[in-house]
Amino acid sequence: MNPALLVIFGWLVPGGSYLLLRRYAQFAMFALVVTTALIAGIALGGGCQWPQAAELSGLDTFTGIAFQAGAAIKILAGLPYLAAQAFGCSGSLIAGRLHEYGSTLLILAGVFNVLAISSAFDCRK
Repeated sequence: MNPALLVIFGWLVPGGSYLLLRRYAQFAMFALVVTTALIAGIALGGGCQWPQAAELSGLDTFTGIAFQAGAAIKILAGLPYLAAQAFGCSGSLIAGRLHEYGSTLLILAGVFNVLAISSAFDCRK
């Protein structure tokens, strides 16, 4: 199996690397976990937008980089995240009372998808 295909398809479709390897139970588990975390994060008002310069002003360098990295990790959730962006996920980075929980769930969706890709990459023998 082509490693680049596993990574790209695994990024676009949560758990998709397992689908290509015909491991349907693992595919279903990761697809469910990533999609559920993403939907719950959006429902709790997690920020889906890239931080603007005004939001980063006044922050020290490390905090600014961490803020941008948190926004970038959300993209790793793949096609469900891109679809949420296309349909206008959240108007601002900080929206709603529970935005911290929502943002954490969005970040976890990306991390879970990367975990699925790396795990499938190890199982491709």
